[in-house]
This record gives sequence, C-alpha cells and structure tokens, in this order.
Amino acid sequence: MKNTLLIAGFSLTLMVTAAAETWPAALSRMPLGGAVAWLNQTNCAQLILGGFQSNATVKALIFMPGATDELFFFRRVQVSLTNANPSLFDAVVALTNQSPLRAMVKPPFLLIYSEEDVLELAVTVEHPRTVEKLKAGKPIPHLLTMDRDWNQLLNLIKKPISATLWPYRGTRESWHFYRHTFAGWNLTPWETLEAAALAGKTQFTVRRGTVVFEVDPRLGAVPHLENFPGR
Repeated sequence: MKNTLLIAGFSLTLMVTAAAETWPAALSRMPLGGAVAWLNQTNCAQLILGGFQSNATVKALIFMPGATDELFFFRRVQVSLTNANPSLFDAVVALTNQSPLRAMVKPPFLLIYSEEDVLELAVTVEHPRTVEKLKAGKPIPHLLTMDRDWNQLLNLIKKPISATLWPYRGTRESWHFYRHTFAGWNLTPWETLEAAALAGKTQFTVRRGTVVFEVDPRLGAVPHLENFPGR
C-alpha cells in the first residue's frame, strides 16, 4: 500500500504494509535533542543523524550529495523550529517547508535530498552469488558517518563486509566521491553498500567477491543560485 504525505506542497512518499508503523510515527518518537530553535550548516546533519534511532520502519537516514551541498556549500538551510522539544519528524517537516531540501522514503531508507540528486541507484550485477551473500550477511548494528571521505568510510565498513571493496584506501580513484553523511541501524552488508552509494554519488558493480565503486556521472537539476555562496 502506498501512502503519500503532502506538507506545504512537498510530497513525502512512503510505502508501508497495513500492520507496519509509518515512518512519520517512528520519527515522531525520536527527540531531536533538547530545545533546538534553528537548523543550519553547523548543526543540522549532526542533530538529525545523532537523533536517529533503531526502529522497524526506516533502517537508514541518508543526506544525499545535493542535500550536503545545500548545507555546507550553498548554506541555504536556515530552518526555524517552533516546538519546545522538537522530534526528528518535526525537523524533517521544517526542512521540507523552509529550505530547498526534500524527503522521501525509498525502503528501507529515508532520503534527504535536493533537486540536483538522482534518486535511483545505478548497480551492475555480474556475479549474483556475491549479491546473495551480501544480502544474507550479518547486519551491522549501528553505523554513523558524518562528512566522511571514502577512506574513512572504508575503515567503518570493510571489516563487516565479506566482499573486497574497491577503490582501496589511499588510491586516487575515489578523489571525486562525495563525502558520506548518513546513519543506519541493522543494515545488511548489501544495504550498507546501497547507502554508501546514495550518500557518495557513486555507482557500483558486483563482481565475484568484489564490489567496485565509481563516480556516478548522472546529473539532476542544476541548482539556481541568486548569489554566489559566501556573498
């Protein structure tokens, strides 16, 4: 069953079964962390990812590259929160109402994105058996990566993932990957790779025992700027 939540003209889409808790209900139970009046480049990602808790509906919350551009480069996220003790859902609603950011559930992920993001993953499977092993692998209990490059991400995920991940640490092939900003709970190795690709603007190919990441060349809309960042 597909439900659609419309907030101030923005569409937040979720897919749930009749028995499952909706993602707005799940996020409404997660406190943002005290009396927060504003979200901007200095605290937005930290508060939202830090407040994201394990739940049965959404396994990861991902800031896509367009969203991190809006936060850290364009600095167009200046969002006010009127609730005395806002929840994570209050923060997501405020972001979609007051900034260029959007939110959408693509199970099992909640994506925070902008118009420049391409939301569909680009995955090439050359060895289905490796995919099966990654999907059946032991879940990673908790993963939090805040503005981390590929080398730093590898330090977090290489050990619990059985496949060899390429590029290796310290190689130049990852120089143009976006920095990764996402949090996850109980992600399988396969879901972890999907989350990394969505956060890092990458695509990947699954070969026998190996997963190769590359820059995703696809482009969304070009952001319209009234002024150059910093002016």
